[in-house]
Amino acid sequence: MGPNERRMEIIETLCHRRHETMANLAFEFGVSIRTIRNDIDILSLSYPLETIRGRYGGGVKVTDGFYINRKYLKPAQQELLERLSAQLSGDDLTVMNSIFKDFALNKKTG
Repeated sequence: MGPNERRMEIIETLCHRRHETMANLAFEFGVSIRTIRNDIDILSLSYPLETIRGRYGGGVKVTDGFYINRKYLKPAQQELLERLSAQLSGDDLTVMNSIFKDFALNKKTG
């Protein structure tokens, strides 16, 4: 398995488990902890990953609400829809809220 294949499997694993230690990932993929750290550094450029220091709760986790192969709104798109949703009611508001649920990383509307 090459580095790119391994990185894709790492992000898929993290999206499924949500949180994992570097040591467990290193063992699972048969590489060193340093290699996993490098992979996480590279993946964090494209995916919302957070590294957590600590012996017992440490590791890497995926931001809440993020899932691989899911489309997300860009911030400007989300802001426009939030402004428009303030003028909606009834079924239109329900549809707009479903758009936020399906495509927005964080829903800020009320």
